[in-house]
Amino acid sequence: MLRWFQALLPRDDRFFELFAAHSHVTVAGAHALRALLEGGDVVPKYYRVVMDREHDADNVTRDVLIAVRRSFITPFDRGAIKDLITAMDDTIDQMQKTAKAVMLFDIRSFTPEMKTMGDAVVKCALLVEEAIPLLRSISQEVARINVITEQIGRIEGEADDLHNVGVRALFEQHRIDPMGFITGNEVYDHLEKVVDRFDDVANELQGVVIEHV
Repeated sequence: MLRWFQALLPRDDRFFELFAAHSHVTVAGAHALRALLEGGDVVPKYYRVVMDREHDADNVTRDVLIAVRRSFITPFDRGAIKDLITAMDDTIDQMQKTAKAVMLFDIRSFTPEMKTMGDAVVKCALLVEEAIPLLRSISQEVARINVITEQIGRIEGEADDLHNVGVRALFEQHRIDPMGFITGNEVYDHLEKVVDRFDDVANELQGVVIEHV
């Protein structure tokens, strides 16, 4: 009865715009992180871009949380809105942590596996960017949202495998260079966590689908 009543009331659609804005910023951050992983002299430049995009994402997240408190009718459950934007923001927060680790340890070269994990980050960001507008017509877009979340889950599994292969190769390469292994392993762990956070977003999207369809 309550859901039927709420459907008759005017809905605050700014949430969709804010979610979309966050997804665009996250894609920009993912591309910058991937460019950083090319290494060399471009690392500081793209580190700064990641930092800036993370700041932009924080601003959008703040706007969403303020809107949740001030809006009378939201497009879906308030708790789900908070959980989704928090999960989305965690992805770019983890990108920032990755870039910070690279700068902290003055890393300027990256393995093929790291670069491929960077590709996975970009793919996940683009999939989330595609999924967000579909929430406007969630009942009609269930199938596509489900496909997207499944794709993110597969990418997360592939990234886990890349992490394991890369860390093993790193260990073999740095048997007499413990610091080289420690710093490289730090990058691998951060990259894995970025993709894990996108999997969290996929889970939140699934939760919205289950609750509202």
